[in-house]
Amino acid sequence: MAEAAALAVVPSAAGKIGVKITAHRSREAVREPEQAEDGTQVVGGKVKKPGKRGRKPAKIDLKAKLERSRQSARECRARKKLRYQYLEELVSSRERAICALREELEMYKQWCMAMDQGKIPSEIKALLTGEEQGKAQQNSTKLAKAGKTEANSSNP
Repeated sequence: MAEAAALAVVPSAAGKIGVKITAHRSREAVREPEQAEDGTQVVGGKVKKPGKRGRKPAKIDLKAKLERSRQSARECRARKKLRYQYLEELVSSRERAICALREELEMYKQWCMAMDQGKIPSEIKALLTGEEQGKAQQNSTKLAKAGKTEANSSNP
């Protein structure tokens, strides 16, 4: 005996539409798909054409196909080589940056040790005097700009 399933659209009390699946046994045998005169089949209301599924392989020359494959492999290897060169350059630049930062850290450690001993390193003195000179220059520049704006506002 064959078992068949039926779908029914059932409205619910809340106004939503649901799908109800019912199964029952049938004494009838499962029907074979109908066949039209031109060789097409009708299965479940859909027309199917006979033959293989998917794309049919194009009639491509085997030598041309092999040559395209070789060319693609060459291009892939060239891209890989460029990618590795880029990554190697990136690694070397990062290594140089790490070395520079380590040297700077060592310099700061030495400055801290000198300050713990009560000595002020000459580099820190230079930085402090440079900042004081920079502040003085900034103040003089601000005053000069203020004087120019006053002169411009008094002249119509």
